[in-house]
Amino acid sequence: MNHMITIRESIESDLEQIFFIEYSAFKKEGKEIAKLVKNLLSDSTAKPALSLIAFEKNLAVGHILFTKAYIMPKKNISAMILAPLAVIPKAQKKGIGSKLIKTGLKKLSKSGIELVFVLGHPTYYSRYGFKPAEQFSLKAPYPIAQKNKDAWMVKKLKEINEISGKVICAKSLKKPKYWKE
Repeated sequence: MNHMITIRESIESDLEQIFFIEYSAFKKEGKEIAKLVKNLLSDSTAKPALSLIAFEKNLAVGHILFTKAYIMPKKNISAMILAPLAVIPKAQKKGIGSKLIKTGLKKLSKSGIELVFVLGHPTYYSRYGFKPAEQFSLKAPYPIAQKNKDAWMVKKLKEINEISGKVICAKSLKKPKYWKE
């Protein structure tokens, strides 16, 4: 598992590599996801954002992006949305996604972020402490289909009592097509 993986915050010159990762990881949706990442990275409503890139030797193999979110009506809670997480196919099943998630959550926790949201596979993200957001009455930016309701998840990085409301995301992510599954 320890194949000399290094993770660092991405910089402007990493953009082409990031787009390649997204394109490779998501196959038929790859172009759309790469475009979303490009839009999020330049979207002022997504900032502050945390963009991490993983390298195996000198090859860019993984990327994760966290963008600003807030909860209505409690705007004073600091929150982020994890979207997307991508690892190129030949580097999958090596713990790279796990390392990206753990590194990102640690950095966000140190920076004072209180909540992190994700719309993703419940059994995968629950390994990192994410729980269905419905338990806390935290609604997604768009309605989630009942069959996928457990995929809208939250992780508390700080203990917060009495949280509920609707999560507001960056403008680039505020499109129904990103919330269907």
